[in-house]
Amino acid sequence: MPQQALDDRAGFTVRGLTVGENALLLEVDSDEAVEALRAEVLRRLGTAELPAVRDVVPAACTVLLDGLADPARTAALAARWHIPAPTRGQGTAVEIPVRYDGPDLAEVAKLWGVTPDEVVRIHSGTEFRIAFCGFAPGFGYLTGLPSRYHVPRRDTPRTRAPTGSLALAGPYTGVYPRPSPGGWQLIGTSDAVV
Repeated sequence: MPQQALDDRAGFTVRGLTVGENALLLEVDSDEAVEALRAEVLRRLGTAELPAVRDVVPAACTVLLDGLADPARTAALAARWHIPAPTRGQGTAVEIPVRYDGPDLAEVAKLWGVTPDEVVRIHSGTEFRIAFCGFAPGFGYLTGLPSRYHVPRRDTPRTRAPTGSLALAGPYTGVYPRPSPGGWQLIGTSDAVV
């Protein structure tokens, strides 16, 4: 599987890796770069460069293009793309009601060097955006917390995080859409169906 470095000419490097016969994995260094790259891919869909793509799948540091007729050709074309920084339009805000009653709230407060009430204030006052979805249907990886509030996963994952658990891990916040194992820090619960 050949790998090709793609220069975006906008401050980040995109690496292209063909996957099987009909897919291309574009890898970057951050979720913000993924956002910019995904926007550029969507802008070019239906053009001579990307006439047909079955799926565009963003993740933490990649965008997968599946259903390409010639992934190597797409990688070569993408090498010439200028990918501007992401612009955030006015999307529809979705508010998820939360009770900050999670078993790890005190631990997160300790990691942040604040009180549990301050965790609630900081977290509830943050505007999040969905970087990508995965892990389970309905699980959105939300970003928005400043890096000083990123927390590690638990040393020992739980065998079961309940449905509606509001959780933190690394740069992400998410709400578990159904019960499942998980190593994220649980700081609250929600009755919202996600």
